[in-house]
Amino acid sequence: MRASYLEIPKTLKESDQDIPIPGSGDVRIKLRQIGICGSDVHLFLGHRPLSVPTVIGHEGLGEIDAVGKDVPETRIGERVVVEPNIPCGHCTYCKRGRGNICPNKRTIGLSEQGCFAEYVIVPSDFAWRVPVEVSDADAVTIEPTAAGVHALKISSAQPGDAIAVIGPGAIGLLLTHVALALGYKVYVSEINRDKIEVAQSMGAVPEEGNPLKTEWEKAGVMAIFECAGAAATVSMAIENAPRGAEVVILGLAGEKASFQPLQLVREGIRIVPSLIYDHPSDFKKTLELIASKTIRPGQIISKYMPFSELQSALELASKGTETKIVIEI
Repeated sequence: MRASYLEIPKTLKESDQDIPIPGSGDVRIKLRQIGICGSDVHLFLGHRPLSVPTVIGHEGLGEIDAVGKDVPETRIGERVVVEPNIPCGHCTYCKRGRGNICPNKRTIGLSEQGCFAEYVIVPSDFAWRVPVEVSDADAVTIEPTAAGVHALKISSAQPGDAIAVIGPGAIGLLLTHVALALGYKVYVSEINRDKIEVAQSMGAVPEEGNPLKTEWEKAGVMAIFECAGAAATVSMAIENAPRGAEVVILGLAGEKASFQPLQLVREGIRIVPSLIYDHPSDFKKTLELIASKTIRPGQIISKYMPFSELQSALELASKGTETKIVIEI
């Protein structure tokens, strides 16, 4: 099979590999499409160094073509999407229902071979069958959509409330789309005009007031979702949060952000971390929302590119001008 390894930052090398054999409890997926995630871009650029050459990529869609021991052969032929974060299920955090922060978590495309290849192996329970009524475009965006579904779930904001989204990249736009579909009022902040226009086309309100705190207070914003992944925007979100609001952090900024503890205590502002999603509830909920036509996450896809142009696709994704690039095999 063809597989594309990230050997050093900004350099992929395609290699011919043996087609992997699924172990007990695993399935093998012949991949059809793979979405490029912001975390793939960070790995590609070397912001998160890899110790060995790695097949990255984790937003995979394809068909099961082989199964391991203890997996029914009836699964062969299923169209499935990959849930790439696999908690151990046994540690203290998993037993508390917090598998998303499991320290033993296996991650497709990071600790294990990823989806920028023709085949990938995943545990059977982490290959989700896609209903026939769900399009490929909506299916390949299920994984990042689940991150938005999770963030809304853990927030204290409820449908009907006003929320703000900072940084409508792929995750920010998907969160915006889900929130609007569920009845929230959404304000978005972003320096990229094209992405603001995408959010507006979904029904969001561009928030360009100065200062933001005044505008958010007028709008009655209950929660601010930081999706840009920059220390400066985390600090901005906290500084401008209205009294009694919360700041939900989805972005993975590596630098230190700053805030004034007095402001948090005096104004009752909460900081809520939102990492990926809970297994299996958030993927299940996301599939239900798509199958019922409540949401259509595939609308954020801005470009399809062939597997042979993966290097160019990651270079393009790193510029931040595309909302979602999907690789086709």
